[in-house]
Amino acid sequence: MKKQLVLFLLAIVALSCKEKEAPMKAYNLFVGTYTGGESKGIYRFTFNSNSGELEQKTLTAVLPNPSFLTISNDKNNLYAVQETADFDSLGGGITAFRLKEGLLELQNSMGTGGAHPCHVTLSGDGQLAVSNYTGGNLSIFELEDDGALKSNPHLIDHKVLDTVKAAHVHKAHFSKDGLFASDLGLDALKRYSKQDGNWKPAHQSSLDLPDGAGPRHFVFDTTRNYLYVINELNSSVSVFKRDNEGSFNKIQIESTLDLAYEGKNSCADIHLSPDGRFLYGSNRGENTIVIFEVDSKTGKLGLVGRESVHGDWPRNFAIDPSGSFLLVANQRSNNIAVFQRDNEKGILTYLNDTSIPSPVCLEFL
Repeated sequence: MKKQLVLFLLAIVALSCKEKEAPMKAYNLFVGTYTGGESKGIYRFTFNSNSGELEQKTLTAVLPNPSFLTISNDKNNLYAVQETADFDSLGGGITAFRLKEGLLELQNSMGTGGAHPCHVTLSGDGQLAVSNYTGGNLSIFELEDDGALKSNPHLIDHKVLDTVKAAHVHKAHFSKDGLFASDLGLDALKRYSKQDGNWKPAHQSSLDLPDGAGPRHFVFDTTRNYLYVINELNSSVSVFKRDNEGSFNKIQIESTLDLAYEGKNSCADIHLSPDGRFLYGSNRGENTIVIFEVDSKTGKLGLVGRESVHGDWPRNFAIDPSGSFLLVANQRSNNIAVFQRDNEKGILTYLNDTSIPSPVCLEFL
């Protein structure tokens, strides 16, 4: 009898420990959308890191075409573009929100000085850059102490850089090497350094890509020595390596498509895994996420494979804070697909999807 009691108590202790092994972690996920149909603006979900499911969908801000979002490092502010041409007489807009317990409190909105802003990024030291796609320019805003937008942004005009090609700025990024901006129309990444308080062309003013490449988004590795650019128009990833003088030189270009695929395709987003071992890119048309392994010594890419996005027209995608899941915004099929990510092999396993109208951008808080 005593032996049975001891076994019973041990079983209870074991069960209790097992239950404590996997506490549920929930993350807020903000979703930017296009509002030409049923969507009303910015939505928020709770992401369950145990089940891999999106729960508690909430409309957090009514805003026209908040197609790209970014959150400040201190998690106090969220910024959303208004990808329109009629915010004011010059084009689209940018809106600042204060984040309070997962809710968005409007601070202010400003015109970006160019039509159809499609990307926003932060410097980490009080500046914000907006990429105006149709406007062909960059808007650099100063920020108030509370994160609100100051008026009169500094404009960097790409239209004057080429008399043949049409400028379409698609993404900007602040780094220790200055400010980088991809221009899909000019087939180049433009570089700027801060001189006398203003952003001016850097010593390597342009990273040129082949005609018709259409550089869209890009990402640096953690060492800042390697730069990976996804090219929308020719469906490829270009790899650049930083030299001792701080210039970036192209060392590799890889197709994102299966050799058997013969349809039209436009690449969209690109991300490295948290440990830097794998690179992912989205294919709109083939409707896949392509997966590459990154050589830790050379920075070069080796193909792992590709996974169907279980939807149509994957725009941006995001890896959750745990690094164990990858979520894809499928714009035309109106759903967000969730995948389990194998940390050792990089491969993706489809889990589920959630309906939402015209999702474009996914941003974890």
